[in-house]
Amino acid sequence: MANLSINIAGLSLRNPVMTASGTFGYGLEFEDFVPMSKLGGIIVKGTTLLPREGNDYPRMAETASGMLNCVGLQNKGAHYFAEHIYPQLCGMNTNVIVNVSGSSPENYAECAAVIDSLDKIPAIELNISCPNVKDGGMAFGVTCEGAASVVKAVRRAYHKTLIVKLSPNVTNIADIARAVEAEGADCVSLINTLMGMSIDIEKRCPRLSIGTGGLSGPAIKPVAVRMVHQVAKAVKIPVIGLGGIMTAEDAIEFMMAGATAVEVGTANFIDPAVSGKIVDGINSWLDAHSVRDINEIVGIINQ
Repeated sequence: MANLSINIAGLSLRNPVMTASGTFGYGLEFEDFVPMSKLGGIIVKGTTLLPREGNDYPRMAETASGMLNCVGLQNKGAHYFAEHIYPQLCGMNTNVIVNVSGSSPENYAECAAVIDSLDKIPAIELNISCPNVKDGGMAFGVTCEGAASVVKAVRRAYHKTLIVKLSPNVTNIADIARAVEAEGADCVSLINTLMGMSIDIEKRCPRLSIGTGGLSGPAIKPVAVRMVHQVAKAVKIPVIGLGGIMTAEDAIEFMMAGATAVEVGTANFIDPAVSGKIVDGINSWLDAHSVRDINEIVGIINQ
């Protein structure tokens, strides 16, 4: 067997396969399908400082080779997570990472501080695709200034591994990556969902309650691989790749493009055991190609 272990800014993972936020619940829901000990880590659903109800239904719609969602970060808040969910996760034999969202830099930082106090949570993933309520609703992650402001505030409040999840809905994602690196991000993950829309032509209305939503699934993979490759060449910190990963071959493609680790998202809805199968598939591919260490293939595409 090849060595599958990797390191992300001091965070050790037994293998590079993690599950993406919003697609794996808190991991508890998937324990009957895949042993948590088989995964490098899980990223639990988006958490905000205060409870959120999310958007009205319908909140999901199937599209060609993908899906749209506008769930809206429904959760019971960081303090509820700390008091009620966290104790259930402490025994998990894998890295448990919390996805953190907010409405202002200060709001993000307060939420991150709550998670910082939890000993068994070694990292957070910042979702900077959230709207800036003080700046007309534009997402923090679409400007260098907005992204940097969130990371700067959170870095002061959070003292463990800080992963920043980048939005693809930008002109130059490498510029955003460099901006968050400069403010103290330990790692970047990409891509978040692409903005999309689907219309029911019989009902003559959008298929989602708010009109638009985030597109995920195999349809976005070529865009995600391209952006991972661009960002990996632009920054010195590790990159986590996600966007349409369905198989071990997909994961390997991201790693060759420059990702140190990957996240499996929409595929969990199709096969709840897929993340474990991808781990096995990566190992089989490495053995078949006489690669002894997973790190040997990271970033081997230089074009």
